[in-house]
Amino acid sequence: MLLDTIAAYGAQDTLARLPDEVNHHAKRAFLDWLSALYPGTRTAPCLQLLGAHGAELGSGASSLPGCATTAFAATAAWINGSVSHAVEFDDIFRDAIYHPGCPTIAAALALAEEGDASGQALLNAIVVGYEISTRIGAAVQPSHYRYFHTTGTVGCFGSAAAAAALCAPGDAQAMLHALATAGTLASGLQQAFRSDAMSKALHAGHAAEVGVRAGQGAAHGITGVPDILEGKVGFGAALAEDPDWAVAVDGLGQRYNILSITQKNHGCCGHTFAAIDAALALRQQGLRADDVAALRVDAYQTSLDVTGNFSPNTAFEAKFSLPYVVAHALVHGSVRLDAFSPERLRDPQVRQLMQRLELRADAAFTAGFPRMRAARLTVTTTAGQVLEHHSPFRKGDPESPLSDADLADKFDELAGPVLGRARARALREDIWRLETMPVRALRLAADMPRL
Repeated sequence: MLLDTIAAYGAQDTLARLPDEVNHHAKRAFLDWLSALYPGTRTAPCLQLLGAHGAELGSGASSLPGCATTAFAATAAWINGSVSHAVEFDDIFRDAIYHPGCPTIAAALALAEEGDASGQALLNAIVVGYEISTRIGAAVQPSHYRYFHTTGTVGCFGSAAAAAALCAPGDAQAMLHALATAGTLASGLQQAFRSDAMSKALHAGHAAEVGVRAGQGAAHGITGVPDILEGKVGFGAALAEDPDWAVAVDGLGQRYNILSITQKNHGCCGHTFAAIDAALALRQQGLRADDVAALRVDAYQTSLDVTGNFSPNTAFEAKFSLPYVVAHALVHGSVRLDAFSPERLRDPQVRQLMQRLELRADAAFTAGFPRMRAARLTVTTTAGQVLEHHSPFRKGDPESPLSDADLADKFDELAGPVLGRARARALREDIWRLETMPVRALRLAADMPRL
């Protein structure tokens, strides 16, 4: 059965000496996850979750970074997983249409702190969670994404694998049963994904919590269904059309998907990134927003289905509005957190430019999805000149990755206002040497947030 092969890999890499490059990319993933988490503590649903779980705060050893408190592992994973998905700066595995960091790292950190694990054990757990879940995710796409939010569904496998790695290191049966139990608890619907409710962020938190509980249970003998993936009424049959299960084990333990993660350069939905990159490229070449008479974005159909909103009224809606973020990029030169402030949302120049924009599905780009995330921007200027830029991939994708320095700058920009610049820099330096210290030495619950 599939889970036998997958669990054998997971148990092995839980205790393996990982290649240096893989270890380094696990640290990149952890740093990038914290970059998304800290600003998330300043917005919904963080405050709501803290209120809902007030009676549990201060218990346990699992930190709520940026909130200066702790909780038991499952609650910490639920809150941190949700909060890290809130501001749309979390990482992506392109082939699976999936944000692996939010559920996987939230679960891994919670259990590593609870068990006083080493930094290296945390890194191994992150790698195992990424490798297993990204492959399961790629195996069920693109049909799975029609109705399901992959981070909420496939994320349960990432968090469960990481949890089993920490709760029962080296135990293939515990790994198998953690994954099997997580598979039947997976959930997350596109209807919630495409709304302005807080449910989308909660998908990631739910997946993280499911993984923690599945891993803890499996370590103490709770069993799951070994053929949950490929069974006649299992995960693949219910949630996808003709899943390619060979993808789920292809290169497992030999070719590491964590080396091919997309880290976000813009604070919005990843389906808009190639078009934003094109807008910024033309702007860098001298194009001014005032000179634009008309513009057209050619992109893959899913990007238009998810982000084709011409009338966003809230920050969340604007993050999923391709017209808004492209117009904002042309006017202001970036799409970061300030792009979704009330003042920017009302910016008349941005709103006027949006009305000059046309969206069009490109058949070749659509056929290449999800592995290709391309866009073409064509601009006609007021002088009658036609300018064009084709983005075959996105900045931050494996073809054009963010450097370590880029990730450090991103962390300082996003975490600095919450922690203070000095503490943010010190924490960043500790993460780059995480394998040399226990996870608790990061003191993630000790920081008082700057209000």
